[in-house]
Amino acid sequence: MAEFDLAVIGAGAAGLSVTAVAAQLGLKVLLVERDRMGGDCLNSGCVPSKALLAAAHAAAGARAAGRFGVHLPAPKIDWDEVSAHVANAIAAIAPNDSEERFRKLGATVLKAEARFVAPDAILVEGRRITARRFVIAAGSRPAVPPIPGLDAVPYLTNSSLFGIPGPPGNLLILGGGPIGLEMASAHAALGWEVSLVEAATIAGREDPELVAPLREALIEGGVRLFEGTGVAAVEPGPTLVLANGQRTTGTHLLIAVGRRPNLEDLGLEAGDIRASAAGIATDRGLRSLSNRLVYAVGDIADPAGIGPRYFTHVGSYHAGIVIRRALFRLPARIDYRALPRALYTEPELAQVGLTEAEARAAGHDVRVIRLPMAENDRAIAEGDTRGLVKLVATRRGRLIGAGILSRAAGEMIGLFALAIEQRLKLSVLAGMILPYPTRAEAAKRAAGAFYAPALFSARTRGLARLLARLP
Repeated sequence: MAEFDLAVIGAGAAGLSVTAVAAQLGLKVLLVERDRMGGDCLNSGCVPSKALLAAAHAAAGARAAGRFGVHLPAPKIDWDEVSAHVANAIAAIAPNDSEERFRKLGATVLKAEARFVAPDAILVEGRRITARRFVIAAGSRPAVPPIPGLDAVPYLTNSSLFGIPGPPGNLLILGGGPIGLEMASAHAALGWEVSLVEAATIAGREDPELVAPLREALIEGGVRLFEGTGVAAVEPGPTLVLANGQRTTGTHLLIAVGRRPNLEDLGLEAGDIRASAAGIATDRGLRSLSNRLVYAVGDIADPAGIGPRYFTHVGSYHAGIVIRRALFRLPARIDYRALPRALYTEPELAQVGLTEAEARAAGHDVRVIRLPMAENDRAIAEGDTRGLVKLVATRRGRLIGAGILSRAAGEMIGLFALAIEQRLKLSVLAGMILPYPTRAEAAKRAAGAFYAPALFSARTRGLARLLARLP
């Protein structure tokens, strides 16, 4: 008989979600974590970055208050107090992810490294443990590119950025993805010099029409952007020697060029678990293609060759699929059609479904609707009309993609995610009743704009005139 019903390796968002449900259902669950409970999201990712961004937004708001007739002195940034705010945010959330909580839920928690020694067994602290099912949720870590000279220069990643003793007075950032852009936005707003280098274009996965005004906002906020050029070498300073011959020197260097799954030290070969550089190979139900006892969730999963999605909310989504499949034997499989993502820059950029280019490349006959935030009353009242709502729909009015550049875009995008998931037509969104004034009204107005040409056509106007004559 197996010792546990379920063994979970990794206590990040995905692993904790699976463990919490399984333990509360009365299963005998083992949770193994070799590092900190809560994983990257709690300790060096989502939580500390958003806490730092909150401080940055406060500083930026103080500088811009004069436009409302509120005149404040230039904000004084106390790095120790900012760091304390970040630490307090982590500490406030940590009990939800703690060993104590999960032991109270009924799980066995071991703080150690786990590796497979057989398809149905792992070794933890010298103890061989068997289980009926395994969930690998070992996460990912920052990728470090092989740049000449980098190994001789101290550098930061998101794993070490939030523990530095003093402010990065002149921060160099390598990488224009979510981490690089968010940290550029935050540190520039806090008053530090920031230079960001991106070999291609910033936010390369997002709609260029939304990225363009974001780029302008970053530059206006003080970020020096170097796009379309790689780094040829790194020299002490640190100094980045760019491929185009330019050089830029700072006090700190942040490497933010992506993530790589934590595949090492898991004993995958002994566990008969197939994997590649992209992660553990699974079907769309997140079950290993080579070991039917094993599931993989979160950053380490490569379902059906689609590749990993490095988002905390994806880990939680994966956990729900595994719970349905492994615990209740129900059919469940990933569907990323309505997977939202957000850049928490200032302004924020959020996207769900297909971009315009992706939709056209896929052969869809689409209509594109745009609504500038300058036409939204709440944005006008707040004095921040940057950005727009952009919808991509079929000719029959079914939403297949949406992008938002705006303050609080991450809060607004959920409405479109639901519409895409439920295959709703824009008429449903256009018919909603929303409180006035809100930025979310821009979503409703954009949806309504799809029907404006037909509503105000000559035919409809003629019909309206005819009906007006009736008693």
